[in-house]
Amino acid sequence: MKLIAATWRRFTLAVLTAVLVVSSFAIFTPSAAAETHTIKLGTDKGMLAFEPAKLTIKPGDTIEWLNNKVPPHNVVFDPSGGEFAKALSHKQLMMSPGQKETTTFPADAPAGEYTFYCEPHRGAGMVGKITVEG
Repeated sequence: MKLIAATWRRFTLAVLTAVLVVSSFAIFTPSAAAETHTIKLGTDKGMLAFEPAKLTIKPGDTIEWLNNKVPPHNVVFDPSGGEFAKALSHKQLMMSPGQKETTTFPADAPAGEYTFYCEPHRGAGMVGKITVEG
């Protein structure tokens, strides 16, 4: 009888340990890592456009703006997006090809569409859109 009771306790302890280990993975596993996306300012063919002009991201992701062709360029978010959109802008002109700026969308970024443009080339159609998924 003592042998059965000892075996049962060991089995119960082993099952409890396994449950605790598995549940700790579920609790402490970090959410999906944020990504970095590159948007070129000016296409490889020298057109006045963002490449890509449309991008879907998740909160926490970063956009790397790469000054590519036909500078100067900058990135200004449409003010209709409020203070949040204004804070994402890089109004300073990038003069040299290869220059980079980054914009990180905070983890609590509101879902929605955000229009951006290059001030010197907005009239030429250099406009883009970022969609933040909810």
